[in-house]
Amino acid sequence: MSAGQGSTGNVIAAVCSFFIPGLGQLVQGRLLKAIVMFVLAGVLWIFWLGWIVHLWSILDAALYKPAS
Repeated sequence: MSAGQGSTGNVIAAVCSFFIPGLGQLVQGRLLKAIVMFVLAGVLWIFWLGWIVHLWSILDAALYKPAS
């Protein structure tokens, strides 16, 4: 499943990232960014700062515009 760029695809990706940081990026086909978001959020949750990366992941998925 690949949610493309556009309002519907980005909303789906943002909802995915809401539940699991990086999942929205993975749905959009951005594997490296998905891994970075997931690992960074996991590591930072240990220090109670993971919510910052979690929010960043949601916003990044919602506002993603692929290069033309």
